[in-house]
Amino acid sequence: MPDQTSRPDPLTPVLTKRWLSPRSWTLQTYEQLEGYTALRKALAGTPEQLVQLVKDSGLRGRGGAGFPAGVKWSFMPTGPGAGVDRPHYLVINADEGEPGTCKDIPLMMADPHSLIEGCVIAAYAMRSHHCFIYVRGEVPHCIRRLNAAIREAYQAGYLGRNILKSGYDLDITVHAGAGAYICGEETALLDSLEGRRGQPRLKPPFPAASGLYAAPTTVNNVETIASVPFIVNGGSDWFRSMGTERSPGPKIFSVSGHVERPGQYEAPLGTTLRTLLDMAGGMKDGIPLKFWTPGGSSTPLFTAEHLDVPLDFEGAAEAGSMLGTTALMIFNETVSVPWAVMKWTEFYEHESCGKCTPCREGTYWLAGILHRMVAGNGTESDIETMLDICDNVLGRSFCALADGAVSPIVSGIQYFRDEFLALCDRSAKAVNPALAGATA
Repeated sequence: MPDQTSRPDPLTPVLTKRWLSPRSWTLQTYEQLEGYTALRKALAGTPEQLVQLVKDSGLRGRGGAGFPAGVKWSFMPTGPGAGVDRPHYLVINADEGEPGTCKDIPLMMADPHSLIEGCVIAAYAMRSHHCFIYVRGEVPHCIRRLNAAIREAYQAGYLGRNILKSGYDLDITVHAGAGAYICGEETALLDSLEGRRGQPRLKPPFPAASGLYAAPTTVNNVETIASVPFIVNGGSDWFRSMGTERSPGPKIFSVSGHVERPGQYEAPLGTTLRTLLDMAGGMKDGIPLKFWTPGGSSTPLFTAEHLDVPLDFEGAAEAGSMLGTTALMIFNETVSVPWAVMKWTEFYEHESCGKCTPCREGTYWLAGILHRMVAGNGTESDIETMLDICDNVLGRSFCALADGAVSPIVSGIQYFRDEFLALCDRSAKAVNPALAGATA
């Protein structure tokens, strides 16, 4: 157990500490490295104690929203007449579809038992006897490895009936999605699990009151649940010794794009892009940084001026963006901002489920305008038209897909309006060659 009185090195691996061990995905390796010791401690306590421990730790959802996990767990009904007589479900959101995000799949590939142990502890805390892990369907290798680990856990007595002779029962079912980005939204995921088309539900009711099969349900991200065994073993004070006061703990940052060594880098919440770039070997070929995303393409862009923004939930928000899933896509000076924004908007147009008119129609028209501009046929009024569409889309849909779709457009125009205007200027000169001669 980590010493709770000492402050760990800020870059000491926690979530990724087993990843480079030989055959790290097997039960044998996991048990050799403190595996399932937290489960024994958890089952010796009460569900209420576990919920309070997670609350005290300050663990916040690692799927993008950053909602306090312990508070979310406490929403599950516990008293007579409050739904405790119905089945309770724990659902793990492993539908990792946000562009640039690639932390949950490597975690399940390298260390699936940390997720399974976290599932058992969390399900016990919420009085659930069935857990579903909803995995993106395009990653069959990950699904196979996760199923193999679950079989090992059943055989060892960590899943099934009377786990470790505690009297507690739990089954885990792995469900493969069909590759729809919208199913990363928790209520669309629940609809998909129930066999329906993945579309977001109107809330309330919230999943804790009426979720999967209209029963009390908690939906958590893979990284959130994989953090739980470490909290049980280390304690809330140890967990809070990393990160910041309001955003404690370690975090896996997905660094991709124009860096020398793209990959997953674990660091405390509150670290900066400057530090992560050092860890990733710096900018590829020495070409300077131009813009980047702090949490995937659905978060407003940052520029080279934001190298020292603390990457925690508060720091990113105060600087005008969101921490999101900590998917840092790094772009150098060779990349056109309008082109990148167009490609992201194409993605959101394609992935919109079509349920909400602002999202369905807004993404279609935004993609069309950007296509015309990048092709050299835009006008200066297109910029204001896009901002007007974004204003009418933002906050007017069932889920956050529409909000995410407008983020790169609004922030791209905010920081790089000149690039959009240059496309309009090029279009004007193509229509009227005299303009080109006048400025030559």
